Amino acid sequence: MGEMKERMLRGEHYIADDPDLVADNARAQELLDRYNATLDSEQDERDRVLRELLGAVGEGVVVKPSLRCDYGIHITIGAGTFVNYDCVMLDVAPIAIGAACQLAPRVQLLTAMHPVDPGPRRDGWESGAPIAISDNVWLGGGVIVGPGVTIGEDTVVGAGSVVTRDLPARVVAHGVPARVHREIGERDRIDPPPRR
Repeated sequence: MGEMKERMLRGEHYIADDPDLVADNARAQELLDRYNATLDSEQDERDRVLRELLGAVGEGVVVKPSLRCDYGIHITIGAGTFVNYDCVMLDVAPIAIGAACQLAPRVQLLTAMHPVDPGPRRDGWESGAPIAISDNVWLGGGVIVGPGVTIGEDTVVGAGSVVTRDLPARVVAHGVPARVHREIGERDRIDPPPRR
């Protein structure tokens, strides 16, 4: 394993021209091309390619094309999670998505960071910090989650929000930057009819 790949995996600054990183990225892009070219009627093929691309995929996961990521192998998705169209997951650090989550169209999970210092940024240095999405989280359309963020179980993030800091469990958050507006409670309870 190359030095820069080792640095990336440790969460340190690295330059992405490491031959191992280039090969890992090329592998992911080839699989993404295949995945994103599947027809809706080819769900078995879609599932097979997704399981080859990502680090782990639970039962009943649905990811609508198109999907974009850097490496894929650093992404895990829990059972029953639904990822809608045009999701971007920049996985230079781990991205862990829990079970029964709902990610609306054009959600972005961005672990990558670049130095503020212009010299190292110009020279191509970057780093990353992991993202963790707990079980049963709903991210509205166009939500952007930044590096190093953890979102607690059952939390809802409103459309168009930018999440730059951790969010606790069982809250509704929205805004730029996203902030907690209220806890989820009795006023949110519904009694849907039984499924047929």
